[in-house]
Amino acid sequence: MDLYEHQARELFADHGILVPRAEVTDSSQEARVIARRLGGRVVVKAQVKTGGRGKAGGVKLAADPAAAELTARQILGMDIKGHTVGKVMLAEPVDIEAEFYVSYVLDRAAGRFLAIASAEGGMEIEEVAATRPEAVARVPVDPAEGVTSAKAAEIAEAAGLPPATVDVLVRLWEVLLREDAVLVEVNPLVRTAQGQILALDGKVTLDDNARFRQTRWGAEAAEHGDQLEAAAAAKGLNYVKLDGEVGIIGNGAGLVMSTLDVVAGCGARPANFLDIGGGASAQIMADGLSVILSDPAVKSVFVNVFGGITACDAVADGIVQALDTVRLTKPLVVRLDGNNAARGRAILDGRRHPLVQQVTTMDGAARRAAQLADAG
Repeated sequence: MDLYEHQARELFADHGILVPRAEVTDSSQEARVIARRLGGRVVVKAQVKTGGRGKAGGVKLAADPAAAELTARQILGMDIKGHTVGKVMLAEPVDIEAEFYVSYVLDRAAGRFLAIASAEGGMEIEEVAATRPEAVARVPVDPAEGVTSAKAAEIAEAAGLPPATVDVLVRLWEVLLREDAVLVEVNPLVRTAQGQILALDGKVTLDDNARFRQTRWGAEAAEHGDQLEAAAAAKGLNYVKLDGEVGIIGNGAGLVMSTLDVVAGCGARPANFLDIGGGASAQIMADGLSVILSDPAVKSVFVNVFGGITACDAVADGIVQALDTVRLTKPLVVRLDGNNAARGRAILDGRRHPLVQQVTTMDGAARRAAQLADAG
């Protein structure tokens, strides 16, 4: 569950991390009033759950309350990477002397957390990480030990951060620990001309399994910025939108993750993560296909199923019935393996849908889905 920036900043403030004064609104007229309350000159920031707002024009400086109203009107309703701006945050401007990057993220594979920090924060942090990885420190954090002052000093030294950031690193760990987060990020963390260390922007992702403890955020935090993710969530599907052209359906998170990797290895980009779990009923298949085919970027669909408790013939029956309710507009590559795979393949062969192709191996099916996507 991702929080909006203003919610992340609220958490930071609750844990003693300094943030500039700010207020949120969905009205351009109210933006003028807020700007006047904050001293006139403000930064107007789109509130959407995605990065790259600054480069997309979603973060602008307004010189006075009238300019704040005009800027808010321009940003509200803007589309940023498929996210429609419904609210803006107006914040006091800060006299920045230096920008840093700090974050903690759950490293599931290693069973620990990872502190990622750099003395070169700001909008270009991704380029810094890609072109000069040595400028970004990665320090493992044992969850049983956490981030003490000594550990925070180790992180700061590894990243080249000033000693004044050590206290913020400790408090940021407290945010992650006490708020059930799997990611906390500040970019930029800044030092002002007056020597203060402030969090200008923040990103927090809470553990979905802890929602029952995180009721303070209500429905707003649970909102999906992406329309396809919202549609999938309404159907009870475990779906994540990605920037690719091959739609993916699989049974089991591990298999789906492997499928994403194999498709990428074939030179194509996965368009989504969709795990149907142990269920492959006609309704689940129809819902999954409906969501994936609604993505205009999708050029082909890859259904990768390993039959276990749910046998492949049941999956095939679900696909056949789904094809009677969903208009298939893109080629569908199906790989069935495991329990009753031969019978499942026979069921699909009997349907003889012109856009459905079967490939018996995972690698072969991924290559075929990539070829069909490339063909357009």
